[in-house]
Amino acid sequence: MDYFSRRNFLKTAALAGTALAAPAFVRTAAARTTTITIASLLGDNKPETKIWVKIGELVEAKLPGQFRFNIVRNGALGGEKEVAEGVRLGSIQASLSTVSSLSGWAPELQLLDLPFLFRDADHVRRTVSGDVGADLKQKLQAQNFVVGDYINYGARHLLTKEPVTRPEQLKGKRIRVIQSPLHTKLWSAFGTTPIGIPITETYNALATGVADAMDLTKSAYAGFKLYEVVPDMTETGHIWASGVIYYASTFWAGLNDEQKAVFQQASSQGAAYFNQLIVDDEAKSVETALSHGGKLLKPEAFEEWQKGAQAVWADFAPVVGGIDRIKTVQAA
Repeated sequence: MDYFSRRNFLKTAALAGTALAAPAFVRTAAARTTTITIASLLGDNKPETKIWVKIGELVEAKLPGQFRFNIVRNGALGGEKEVAEGVRLGSIQASLSTVSSLSGWAPELQLLDLPFLFRDADHVRRTVSGDVGADLKQKLQAQNFVVGDYINYGARHLLTKEPVTRPEQLKGKRIRVIQSPLHTKLWSAFGTTPIGIPITETYNALATGVADAMDLTKSAYAGFKLYEVVPDMTETGHIWASGVIYYASTFWAGLNDEQKAVFQQASSQGAAYFNQLIVDDEAKSVETALSHGGKLLKPEAFEEWQKGAQAVWADFAPVVGGIDRIKTVQAA
């Protein structure tokens, strides 16, 4: 083989080797990218989805190319209960949830759902940032839910088809509730018939007469267009809807220490971002509801609303750590 032929042969071989090696490199790089399936109940314009876009950006900044966030929107993977089951099984890697919907696995979470316990959002944040919040995180981790941080969906208010401002006006009505013993007990105390219905099925249940009323935050009220079927919102503010950013334990166990630290920090930053989004979104949601025929009402005989709810404290004290723990939280 002469010099030129040998040189051409070596050049061709080198190019061929590079071409063959390139796909292997791409495959290796792709293999390092972990896709995370995340369930969101609402669409792109709502805090429930925006928070995951934010967390994804924060993770990408610290761990470029290592994770791809596949955010499945608009409740396509089911309501909170169905999503939680998916997270436990590992088919869904992360989501948000109200603590109410996770209380079937960790009953102690119902402490955060006790009616008329919290004064405002700051009171809630102090509680979940302290020993109570740390203890509840451990209870959830024992059930294969790893908590990134707590979030606040805002206060829950009563939604009805006809104006209701006094508790006795609820008697005989069928009310959609979160599938939680505490919520069932609360609305039973006012003479209603509670019906557990996933949030993704609530609009149809109200439209067809399966239920007459429900309670929900202002942001979600507009997000699910419920002003079309329950136009009257009575601002009872009876429960502050705490929630969590949470991950599947199987996913979390596969992270190294650096990745865990990044996800933890991103979750905490995401929680602060979400909480502010909710505050901003509530104002827009009320405007939307009012412009589509919704009405805001003030509750009358407020002490009667509180009195009806007090029995819940006594019934759930043994579940959530005792009446002394409830009183400690109340005074915080």
